[in-house]
Amino acid sequence: MPAPLVIVFDVNETLSDMAPLGEAFAQVGARRELAKLWFATLLRDGFALTASGDNTAFAAIGADALRTLLAAEGVSGNLDTAVERVMAAMQNLSLHPDVPDGIRALAAAGHRLVTLTNGAAANTNKLLIAGGVRDKFELLLSVEDAPAWKPAKAAYEYAGTSAGADPAGMLLVAVHPWDIHGAARAGLRTAWINRTGARYPSYFQAPDFVIPALTALPPALAA
Repeated sequence: MPAPLVIVFDVNETLSDMAPLGEAFAQVGARRELAKLWFATLLRDGFALTASGDNTAFAAIGADALRTLLAAEGVSGNLDTAVERVMAAMQNLSLHPDVPDGIRALAAAGHRLVTLTNGAAANTNKLLIAGGVRDKFELLLSVEDAPAWKPAKAAYEYAGTSAGADPAGMLLVAVHPWDIHGAARAGLRTAWINRTGARYPSYFQAPDFVIPALTALPPALAA
């Protein structure tokens, strides 16, 4: 049997279903499609800050970027209230349907499970408790306590140090190709969850595993 791995999970979009955010945008008078633009803007600016040597909180960037986008959208009413409503929705997401069974199977196979998010560990804790799988995770890590955001190498090294594991004994699971690439460059094995049938970008290092749902990972590792 393969040796148990330290499996490191990205959280936003990988574990959490962010589709309901579109409804939160609609409720404040914005287009539902703005949710994807907002999240992409948040990541872009977080990456830019990381590249310049800063480490700014996910929520702080998110709220400011949201305010700018909603103002440009022409949202009427109190912007503070609109921002609070969307940010609250971000903090109250649910797990993707495939996640709980996949998590339980990986834990049953003896793997050590941890999370590493560019967001807040407290939100991860809330998400996993609501999904009934918090007890399967050994560590809930956030880059707020690391030298840099993912995909900087230092973020994955922080996860390895925290778990007491070498990169070769770790596997990152994510839906984001940029996260897969960053982890691979840091020496971790990788598994890309491709729930949408998307094409993987050729300019990023390819994942070791490509799976349509988390439930497909345990048999892939066992094989």
